[in-house]
Amino acid sequence: MLPQTNRLISLDALRGFTIAAMLMVNFPGSEEHVFFTLRHTKWNGLSFTDLVAPFFLFVVGVSIVFAYSKRKQDGSPKGELYKKIVIRSLKIFAVGMFLNLMPNFDFSDIRWTGTLHRIAFVFLGCAVLFLNTNWQQQAWIGGLILVVYWLALTLIPTPSVGQVMLEPGINLVAWFDSKFLPGKMWQGTWDPESILSTFPSIVSGITGMLAGRLLQSNFTPNEKVNYLMTAGVFSAALGYFLGLGFPVNENLWTSSFVLVTSGFAALLLGALYFMVDILGKTKGTQPGIIFGANAIAVYVLGDVLALVFYGAKFGEHSLNEHVVNGLINTGVAPNLASLLYALFFVSVNFIPAYFLYRKKIFIKL
Repeated sequence: MLPQTNRLISLDALRGFTIAAMLMVNFPGSEEHVFFTLRHTKWNGLSFTDLVAPFFLFVVGVSIVFAYSKRKQDGSPKGELYKKIVIRSLKIFAVGMFLNLMPNFDFSDIRWTGTLHRIAFVFLGCAVLFLNTNWQQQAWIGGLILVVYWLALTLIPTPSVGQVMLEPGINLVAWFDSKFLPGKMWQGTWDPESILSTFPSIVSGITGMLAGRLLQSNFTPNEKVNYLMTAGVFSAALGYFLGLGFPVNENLWTSSFVLVTSGFAALLLGALYFMVDILGKTKGTQPGIIFGANAIAVYVLGDVLALVFYGAKFGEHSLNEHVVNGLINTGVAPNLASLLYALFFVSVNFIPAYFLYRKKIFIKL
């Protein structure tokens, strides 16, 4: 059994590959030509792209356990820990606001939500919860949030309509945002990173904390894999059956969505832990480790570099348009051409990530 002080290579790799996947799906070569599963589902359903954000939140939860367990056990002053947690959350939120304002920095048309904003809230909620509860209490709290959210969205009529609705822009979550969320919304009348859906997204982090607690337990490595993957199967199955009445929906971050995606994340982490940390088959993990060493920095860098690789004009067209159109003209299928450029952009982001890793520069917000 690996000493608990050792880093889990599987966790580091999963974090990095998730960031790489996030870059790939966020920046296709052409928005018009994208494989179905590399798009977010328009409403109900689940695509590969829909898995990326909850996987990262799951990893955030696991990482919290490994980062704060020792400090929790040795009785470190909570006041100092709270201060660091709040400051880090504010930094992540501030960087998210910076990205929202790019490139024009028009404060009159500002969006107050986004991917980094959600990560900030999930980290804050989960870290504070971890310092003050045990794993059983965390499980109960997570379950209670999912049940309350499920009942609220399926029993409480949408005030503007007078009946229960779960349609785009016409549901309790969207109504709540229309009353209390400042600034513009991503979809005009609603936003996928809404106020109410922040609560079940925190549960995505809680499921990661439960997985982290299991990986730090005194079970043998093989027992950890068995329990983790068994939990993954049961979670995904429960989410599927719940989804028959409360659809799997990333935009609402439904309870069924949390269960299905957390189940899949547990299965993937379990498989990686078995192959990498138990069997020692680390071949192919290095790119993920390099991306994961500066995960948030790489995500931010992707948005900045996109200004050149997607926004800047070279003649009448941007670089991505030149490349994708060129590939299509040579006979490459449009969707494949778009994917190839997305993978090229991921590779471009790997260069500074590799430089930072080699120089042992780890940017921690």
